[in-house]
Formats: sequence, C-alpha cells, structure tokens
Amino acid sequence: MRFLLIGVFVLLCSAQNLIAQDMTQLVLKVKEKIDQVKDYTATGTMKTDVAFIKAPIGKVQVFFKQPNLFKLQKDKGISILPKGGVSINMNSIIASEDFTAFAAGETVVNGVKTRIVKVLPLQESSDIVLTTMFIDETNLLVRKATTTTKENGTYEMEMQYGKFANYSLPDKIIFSFNTKDYKLPKGITLEFDDEKPKEKDPLKNKKGKVEITYDNYIINKGIPSSVFKM
Repeated sequence: MRFLLIGVFVLLCSAQNLIAQDMTQLVLKVKEKIDQVKDYTATGTMKTDVAFIKAPIGKVQVFFKQPNLFKLQKDKGISILPKGGVSINMNSIIASEDFTAFAAGETVVNGVKTRIVKVLPLQESSDIVLTTMFIDETNLLVRKATTTTKENGTYEMEMQYGKFANYSLPDKIIFSFNTKDYKLPKGITLEFDDEKPKEKDPLKNKKGKVEITYDNYIINKGIPSSVFKM
C-alpha cells in the first residue's frame, strides 16, 4: 500500500509538472503573437472615470516600440495613469520569457471561454509580482489580465478585440485600478469637481477606470526613439 501511495504521489507531481509546462508553452505562444508587433502608432478616444477628478473625454494618440517604449498623448485634460511602467498594453505584461506559469482553471470572459493562467516573473528586478491572465486559447488572445506590482498595487486590464485581433491589438481596453495605491505621474496636478470631497484624502479607497477605444493602428512602420523623450 505504501508503494502504491508513493506511486500515486509521483504521478500527481508529474501531472502538475506537465500542466505547468503546457501553460508555459501557451503563454509563450501568446507572447509570440504579441511580439510580431515591433511598433505601432494608434489613435482613439479616452474616457477617465476617477472620483472628484475633472477629466473630459478626449482624443488620444499612443506610441509603442519594442521592447518597452510607450507614450500616450491626450489632446486636452489630464491622463490618469499610474507611473512606474504601466503602459496599458500586453507587451509590458509579457516582456520577458523568464517566468513560471501555472494553470488556475477556466472561466468565461464576455462570452469567450478562457484558460486562467498565473504567471510569476523570475527576475528580482521586475516590478510585476504576479499576473493572472484569462487566455482565449483558440485565438491566442488575452481577454483579461490582473497584475499585482510592487509600486502601483493591483490593476486590471480587459481587452475587446476586432479588426486588429491578428496582431493582438485591442479595439477597446478598460484599465481599472485602486486609487489608494495610485502614484501621480511627475508634473501632473489634479483638478477637482465643484463638489468637494468629504474625505481628507480624495483618492483613498476609490476605484479608478480608464477606457480607451481605438479607431486605427499604424503597425510596424517604424518610430524614432526621440518620440518617447519627454
């Protein structure tokens, strides 16, 4: 009986290792699809929903260049995005192949069946502690991702895809975060609504949300690095 139990334990361990390997391969396939985009320029509309902050809907232009250059320009108002490398795209989430991936079940996201995968970066220098991806295995698309960081707490990205799905570029992205962990980008000041907040700290325990709806991408046409300089 003892040998039988040991055998069962070994088989279970082997099965878990195979599942982990399968998840690593799945994440690498997703990364390979994402990595076909070397750079892009995108235009769209940005809506910011943060309590007590005036942030009108405005046009945005987004620039990306591998490996991790990202810039967002808003035509008016302020861009409420946490500093510290959060760039509202999956390129920043799967920037390295140095990670461990584990299966965490299945669920449906906006009507699409997804595999839940926990991804732990192995680099000590990484700001990302843990990412939970909801992967559309059929189309190799990340439908949703929840990321815990060292500097900016936990934030969530939900992606909706359309005509640029072959490049893993979303038509719409919804970025949600908790404002109590929020760090203002350098040089940004807040404009408050006429109704004054009752709390001493207006950002404490509030939920923030940024929605970007893209209307066009220009992909792999080359972008000079000078574009990303402040």
